[in-house]
Amino acid sequence: MADRVADLEHARDAVARESWSDAYDLLRSLEPPDLEARDLEGLAEAAWWGSKIDEAIAARQRAYSAFATKGDEPRAAYLAVRLDIEHFERDEPSVGAGWLKRAQRHLLDRPECVQHGYLTLLEATIALNMGELDVALAGARHGSVVGRRFADPDLIAMATVAEGLVSMASGHVDDGLALLDEAMIAVIAGELTQYFAGAVYCSVIEACLEVIDLRRAGEWNEAAREWCLSIPPESPYPGQCRVNRAEVARLRGELSEAEAEATRATEELAHIRPEAAAVAHYTLGEVRLRLGDSVGAEAAFARAHELGIDPQPGLARLRLEQGNVEAAWTALRLSLSDRDLGPSRRAVLLAAQVDAEIEANDLEAAAGARDKLEQIAGASTIPALQAMAATARGSLALAKGEASEALTSLRYACATWQELKLPYETAQARTRFGRAIRASGNEEDAALELRAALTAFERLGATREIDRVCELLGDRQPLPGGLTKREAEVLRLVAAGMTNRDISVELVISEHTVARHLQNIFAKLLVSSRSAATAFAFEHGLA
Repeated sequence: MADRVADLEHARDAVARESWSDAYDLLRSLEPPDLEARDLEGLAEAAWWGSKIDEAIAARQRAYSAFATKGDEPRAAYLAVRLDIEHFERDEPSVGAGWLKRAQRHLLDRPECVQHGYLTLLEATIALNMGELDVALAGARHGSVVGRRFADPDLIAMATVAEGLVSMASGHVDDGLALLDEAMIAVIAGELTQYFAGAVYCSVIEACLEVIDLRRAGEWNEAAREWCLSIPPESPYPGQCRVNRAEVARLRGELSEAEAEATRATEELAHIRPEAAAVAHYTLGEVRLRLGDSVGAEAAFARAHELGIDPQPGLARLRLEQGNVEAAWTALRLSLSDRDLGPSRRAVLLAAQVDAEIEANDLEAAAGARDKLEQIAGASTIPALQAMAATARGSLALAKGEASEALTSLRYACATWQELKLPYETAQARTRFGRAIRASGNEEDAALELRAALTAFERLGATREIDRVCELLGDRQPLPGGLTKREAEVLRLVAAGMTNRDISVELVISEHTVARHLQNIFAKLLVSSRSAATAFAFEHGLA
């Protein structure tokens, strides 16, 4: 008996310290009759942090019943709110709605308590998702008032996030982002419990990426890195954080890191958050597309589609790479027919549609997509949207032979993408800018711009873009086996006896990128070893 009491006290201490692995082991070792309602709640939380979602829900339901049975209506209501959230995350909205009704019933006609704030905040989130912005805003603000009245930092931070998201949905993007910044301070200052710190972090990064505020997403991603490293690696949060880190790394041009993070996220989220896993697969497809891995990109986009998200515009861009222009613009037009698209999501699709329509030589359709994109950008202060619109405007002008307009628009696009520190987008814009300079009759400056783009693409490992720019420069000298210039350089170093690590240092690229180059080299040369590749290099004068 004394041992059980001691174990229970140790378990409760572990819960209080948020030492979830210890708490889970201790609570699981005890007999059910030894566990009070609060212990069952602790077990639910510990199981959740171990990604044992089914077990967490079962324990939380038992905790709910225990609190309800002893008449603790506020605590029962809070657990009903959490169960609502967990069932919605599992795409079980009917079950979630049932728990929402139960939470409302527990708090009906009771004096105001902090649990009213959490319930109101949940109702505000549902209203936001349904487009009822006035209701959502009122709920978010009331949640904040309740949080401050009861000095609950978690509730205050979540209410601030909710108000920020409502402001952004109402078109007040700058005001909304300022509120999200305020909420994130609570995360990096260590003011929140782990669960709500994760909820705030994920919401803020996702919102930044949604409106393409890439600089803000990157800054908060770095600022919260210490928190990300502190959470249990087996919990659901690392996978979700990894999705965000993968997307930020992709946009920053750190493609090897992005591929590694996205791949791990697909594995970590596969069985606990399929929708988040779908986003990870999509990001993986985008990364592989940039690296020239068409087969890998196709597989990743297909898996994202299977898990329930639209794999556009990535899949359409892949179809353009494959020369299937009709499939590309057909898919984009279908995606754009969705009336529920947010402005940023629509803008990304329209930017891809402009390129697809130009490839199809339907310049009238391209102009229509450009106009819609410019309308969205004109109503926004987000620099990335301005750069998208300028890139589309300049690309269409270039296709129509309007060199002066193309120069003006693409010069602005290059400067904006560069200011945003997005190397791939910058290099793409510079390639088009170089073509516009050439069209204006200035070959020397055109070559200078194209070589700058080529250097950037080589640094990124974007093999297809390298080939395109080389062709524009007239540098494309057929290499044996269809190797690219970078692949030939890697092969030369392999033939010199260098390891992957040595090559990565020599070329200032990651070992992962070196391995990918070797994979492509082996496939092109139909060899399976470094020695066979080395023999090929000597036979064809590449060593």
